[in-house]
Amino acid sequence: MPDEPYLPTRSTVPTAIRPEAAPPAPPVPAPTGGVWLARLLVVGLVLAALNLRPAITSLGALLEEVRTGLHMSGSVAGVLTSVPPLCFAVFGLAAPRLARRFGGAAVVCAGMVAIAAGMLVRPFAGGTAGFLAASALALVGIALSNVLMPVIVKRYFPDRVGTMTGLYSMALALGTSLAAAVTVPLTQALGGSWRTGLGVWAILAVLAVLPWTAIARDRRAAARTAAEAAATPATADAPTGDASAATGPRVARSRTAWALACFFGLQATGAYITMGWLPQIFRDAGVPAGTAGVLLAVTMVMGVPLAFVIPRVAGRMRHQGPIVVVLGLSGLAGYAGLLTAPVAGAWLWAVLLGVSNCAFPLALTMIGMRARTGTGVVRLSAFAQCVGYLISVPGPILVGALYQHSGGWTAPLALMAALIVPQMAAGILAGRDRTIEDEA
Repeated sequence: MPDEPYLPTRSTVPTAIRPEAAPPAPPVPAPTGGVWLARLLVVGLVLAALNLRPAITSLGALLEEVRTGLHMSGSVAGVLTSVPPLCFAVFGLAAPRLARRFGGAAVVCAGMVAIAAGMLVRPFAGGTAGFLAASALALVGIALSNVLMPVIVKRYFPDRVGTMTGLYSMALALGTSLAAAVTVPLTQALGGSWRTGLGVWAILAVLAVLPWTAIARDRRAAARTAAEAAATPATADAPTGDASAATGPRVARSRTAWALACFFGLQATGAYITMGWLPQIFRDAGVPAGTAGVLLAVTMVMGVPLAFVIPRVAGRMRHQGPIVVVLGLSGLAGYAGLLTAPVAGAWLWAVLLGVSNCAFPLALTMIGMRARTGTGVVRLSAFAQCVGYLISVPGPILVGALYQHSGGWTAPLALMAALIVPQMAAGILAGRDRTIEDEA
């Protein structure tokens, strides 16, 4: 995968991990659209990121209504909140192969179509099985896009990895918090049906399809031009095979890759428990449903500014361990507050958990920093996210089971706080200044 940027600017990536240090890749012509395509890519990244969480947080805000409407038990609801990381793990593995065959932009475009279709169909499901199937369709699209976002950033903006990661991480946090904040009032304004409140978010996904359709078409044209100009393999963003992908680093042999996968998985565990159960925690403590949704939105909206700042700061540090520790301590304080005074300090706990959830953009940034080449980023992104999401699957299920059988939130919150400790340890190891190419 070539790493030549077509938007030259001052590098913000440390010298040790700049793409220029990697072996030279086969030359590929710049995108045929020039400046307009560069701008369209930025718009496409933002719109795609806005769609990567509303399918989840809109459900979290209406989980009680969905459980009642579909006659779900607490354990089944726990399974429902575990579907996202399971889909991300299983289908994220297919993203690099699909990107090599059809082109990264085409796969992201298909992902946006899947999100829109799943969110349109889900509200009309007549039972739990249909609801889960439609949710899974949307989550497949999210899974593919999750893995390819760092790859596309590395491909098109190799000298601005921190900045562009911050931009789409900020958009992701904005979409997450927006769905959490307005789903309940929007549902009430549209007649009070949870089905309408969930289905309306498909409109945002439809909007994201438009720029990615144009980007995918341009990349196919560029790939044809490259094939005619020289007999070189296409890149991971072109619709044919990539020879370098077959000779890339063996990620599973890298200790840093495993540490990053564990860090990613443990932060994802906390994030999906929070997105799925935090409104219910507040509602059970006596907070009104609308306020509980806003509190979740506060947690999510903390990622809007921090998701832009943290990657930029992390990109300038040789070791990201100090950031990992600060985020972990914020999570421990938030869970302790929910255990001792869930109502009195509700807004503070929401803020602290929001700071803790910014481990996600930090993990994405480290994926781009822990590999020198585009091929390395593809493999590391798929490995860290897929293994990480597999690690996160049992968490929401266990929380749902503990909630149902204990009748309260003491045991689930104690578990959530305990998981912060290994998360911090794995993040410190993953934050060391080294690359998977050196280790594998």
